[in-house]
Amino acid sequence: MSATTADSHDVIRVQGARENNLKDVTVDLPKRRLTVFTGVSGSGKSSLVFDTIASESRRLINETYSTFLQTYMPSTGRPDVDILEGLTTAIVVDQERLGANPRSTVGTVTDAHAMLRLLYSKVGEPYVGPPTAFSFNVPTSVASGMFETQRADHVEKQTVRKKVYLGGMCPRCEGRGEVSDLDLSAIVDESRSLHEGAILVPGYTADGWMVKAFAESGFVDPDKPIKDYTVRERDDLLYKTPTKVKVAGINMSYEGLIPKLQKSIFSKDPDAMQPHIRAFAERAATFGTCPECEGTRLTAGPRECKIDGRSIADVAKMQVSDLTAWLGGLDLPEAGPLLGALQAALASFVELGLGYLSLDRASGSLSGGEAQRIKLLRHLGSALTDVTYVFDEPTIGLHPHDIQRMNSLLLQLRDKGNTVLVVEHKPETIAIGDHVVDMGPGAGPDGGEIVFEGTVDELRGSGTLTGKHLDDRARIKDAVRPPKGAIEIRGASEHNLQDVDVDIPLGVLTVVTGVAGSGKSSLVHGSLAKHDDAVVIDQGAIRGSRRSNPATYTGLLEPIRKAFAKANGVKPALFSANSEGACPTCKGNGVIYTELGFMDTVTTPCEDCGGKRFMASVLEYELGGKDISAVLSMPVAEAEAFFATDGAAPLPAAHAILDRLVDVGLGYVNLGQPLTTLSGGERQRIKLASQMGEKGGLYVLDEPTTGLHLADVQNLLALLDRLVDAGRSVIVIEHHQAVMAHADWIIDLGPGAGHDGGRVVFEGTPADLIAAGTTLTAQHLAQYVAR
Repeated sequence: MSATTADSHDVIRVQGARENNLKDVTVDLPKRRLTVFTGVSGSGKSSLVFDTIASESRRLINETYSTFLQTYMPSTGRPDVDILEGLTTAIVVDQERLGANPRSTVGTVTDAHAMLRLLYSKVGEPYVGPPTAFSFNVPTSVASGMFETQRADHVEKQTVRKKVYLGGMCPRCEGRGEVSDLDLSAIVDESRSLHEGAILVPGYTADGWMVKAFAESGFVDPDKPIKDYTVRERDDLLYKTPTKVKVAGINMSYEGLIPKLQKSIFSKDPDAMQPHIRAFAERAATFGTCPECEGTRLTAGPRECKIDGRSIADVAKMQVSDLTAWLGGLDLPEAGPLLGALQAALASFVELGLGYLSLDRASGSLSGGEAQRIKLLRHLGSALTDVTYVFDEPTIGLHPHDIQRMNSLLLQLRDKGNTVLVVEHKPETIAIGDHVVDMGPGAGPDGGEIVFEGTVDELRGSGTLTGKHLDDRARIKDAVRPPKGAIEIRGASEHNLQDVDVDIPLGVLTVVTGVAGSGKSSLVHGSLAKHDDAVVIDQGAIRGSRRSNPATYTGLLEPIRKAFAKANGVKPALFSANSEGACPTCKGNGVIYTELGFMDTVTTPCEDCGGKRFMASVLEYELGGKDISAVLSMPVAEAEAFFATDGAAPLPAAHAILDRLVDVGLGYVNLGQPLTTLSGGERQRIKLASQMGEKGGLYVLDEPTTGLHLADVQNLLALLDRLVDAGRSVIVIEHHQAVMAHADWIIDLGPGAGHDGGRVVFEGTPADLIAAGTTLTAQHLAQYVAR
């Protein structure tokens, strides 16, 4: 077939991209190829790939819908770019963690559980009901009354008595699998009366409206200590069912304190709570397995329905690799196509290195890397081609052994005729790129340019920062630090750990490694994180509102506000966007949020303050020639120079915090950048910077190299050395070979994942690990050091 004009559209053309820190970037990206974007953190990779190419693709697709539908869809502006040509449908596979709804599991987010429910409703014995009867998200409902159906010439009426709509949700735990027992002494101080502050719940102040509702309900005496209440009064205060009452002339519904708290606090996901509410919930509630459903989340009916002797709850608990094998052994000709589809879906888990998960695993407990691979599941078997897949560091959380598998999956997507764009720092994945785009030369305002474009071999000789460090190899230390004691762990059996006994040396840098799912996090977080002296720094979301930023989180804003107030003779509160100085229109957010129900929230810049967050009158006050908005717009590195002893506004308290932020490689992050925009690695490093001043003697870090450029890994190792040299013990969960080689002591878990792991397969120095050569980690570390 002869070539046509249609065949000439083989590039995605970007001209004049200026989104965020991009400086008029122009680039042609080959279609149906794997292009890797690399460069130091903050160099503009995400601005080009996510905020320009993927964002414009999504916006153009949204514009194909009717005007009516578009009014209900999130409206995103066109990226700041002159020309974008050759775009195809973009599918973004990012690191955002999956929703932490307490009833959300690996099975429900991947549709594997939906297929299991259908299978059990068709062939399970005894027959229980339709697929909803096996769903722990659907409660059993009973309806009675008159149903009316509108016909062309009349209304058809039907009387229904006790019609049952069957669901599988356990009524005791409401499908969560666990129940909370409340410690009443943490909720109510029985020695006080209501007016004396007997209710200890945050927000329930003695003179507040919440307590007034109890005090003036007429059910209890507000001036009598709780311990002197009659049985009736005590029951009315704590457990009364909703009842209409009049308080202060207002009709309202009165409800006992305990059911009210169950709804407002104890049924919520702890990670979504404000810190002080979460602290109260942890004090007042102890969570345990639901005694009625035994943790299965289901009612008795679906638990008794079985296939080959196993209920749906039994198979949901199985490791996916074992479940795949069990399904393969079933002889169910009547469910052939369904069984085949389910086996194909589960085979994708194994292919992605997730065979160690179980379908009943809570989705909120998955790491960012696991969540990204779960999202990738649905695309592996897709019939779509000529799609642009956009990945954000797909190797996060992967052992070098698992990276090879991820690389083959990325190549598989490309070979189906798709364009694959990957933002990545790991040299193993950069190496498989057909085309490499290196951003830089620095971060923030010093980046935003393409410093190299071409093949991997050309990158090596390019002289760019990435090119120079691409073949970096760590050297095993000549001498390791001697331990100053040990923490003994005995009989650790959390999750897949198999009665592990291990001694964690103190006063040294210890690396805990092993393939994904081998039990590293279970060992460290399950045993060490509870240590009295431990400072745990993980990649979990930083709790706080969308107003939070590095300046507020690290405590940096406090000395800055006071310095502005002293220099201008006004109150410090004026220099907080959460207080008196906030723009009244956007209430200090800088943007207007429009909530669209179940759709994405739309954000538009505030027209009154121009996104600066402060009132115009506040911006007239200056420190060192800059107003508060200009200071919060500075990158950390620039602010460090600004507040240095020889800077425009010397401020030692602020400079000390900024020094730590630079130390952890966050010099490019703006002081006022919302924390919600930071990656998992950046969140962890900002926690590390803010907690380096803590007095804890035991630091526990979870993959601190996440999101770090090859050149920044050496800075991180120097920082870890400084912590150890200052007398701290540092324990790191890590897969990066440079960190392993730099360790004083290595604990390797395995040999496999899930029930094939959970054992200590090696403990000793890095040199001893390489010499033994018996584990997967040893083989990859030996290759890394030798090359």
